[in-house]
Amino acid sequence: MDLQAFLSEKRAVVEDYLRAIFATLSTSPDVLKDAMKHSLFSEGKRIRPILSLAVCEAKKGRAAAVLPFACALEMIHTYSLIHDDLPSIDNDDLRRGKPTCHKVFGEAVALLAGDALLTEAFRVMTDPRLNGNAPPEVAKEAVYEIASAAGAEGMIGGQVVDVLYDGKEGTRNILDYIHRNKTAALIKAAVRVGALAGAATEKELEQFTRYGESLGLAFQIGDDLLDAEGDERLVGKKLRKDITKQTYIKHYGAAQSRKKLDELVREAVQAIAFLGPDGDMLNKLARFVGKRTF
Repeated sequence: MDLQAFLSEKRAVVEDYLRAIFATLSTSPDVLKDAMKHSLFSEGKRIRPILSLAVCEAKKGRAAAVLPFACALEMIHTYSLIHDDLPSIDNDDLRRGKPTCHKVFGEAVALLAGDALLTEAFRVMTDPRLNGNAPPEVAKEAVYEIASAAGAEGMIGGQVVDVLYDGKEGTRNILDYIHRNKTAALIKAAVRVGALAGAATEKELEQFTRYGESLGLAFQIGDDLLDAEGDERLVGKKLRKDITKQTYIKHYGAAQSRKKLDELVREAVQAIAFLGPDGDMLNKLARFVGKRTF
């Protein structure tokens, strides 16, 4: 299967599952569900859940065992975007070519929609109606992985330092801390959760971790390059807005950033060489991230 067909197929699987989640919300206010759906179903690439599925499949695991955790990651990622777009943080009007959640529903409902997506993600991972396919020990480890990646020593920690150093000189160490946590942590978690569901050995899990870390940083460098050089009409959001932030462009320049991106993609591919032909789709996904075109 070529990469685009794979992405299309897995995206459909993820979105069907995400829609099924809303069928279990019977008493929630309609405006809350509408706000959650507005951002959750907004033409995202679904890279994080697709990575989980791809890793699990590379290890011959069952997609049903990892799907609740993969979709929980997408819900957490979406909540973070809703909150990032708020006036108190990035103050963005567009996300994926659509008005941001707070522009449509107001700041209060947008804030609460983000809160709901975060909280519901943990219900999805533990609700027997939605998660009856993962062995209990795998489910426990997966919840821990995701909570750690999303919390104070993961995504939120990175976001806080990103806010604190907006408009300041910063250092390469600060840059590294921000993006290993703000962006790479959830991507690494997506890979590790897929590996856990696929019953990876400890040694294999170390290699998958290297893959996830390299891919996560490559993704962020690509995002920095896109912000600096992309076309707003194609990207679907305001660009050139990260000029005051800690970016790879600021600390390394565009040419060095591209070189670093290519190196990280190579490192990701090398990390999963042990899979042989079973790692073909993961290799393609790494190179897809390296294209910096989305």
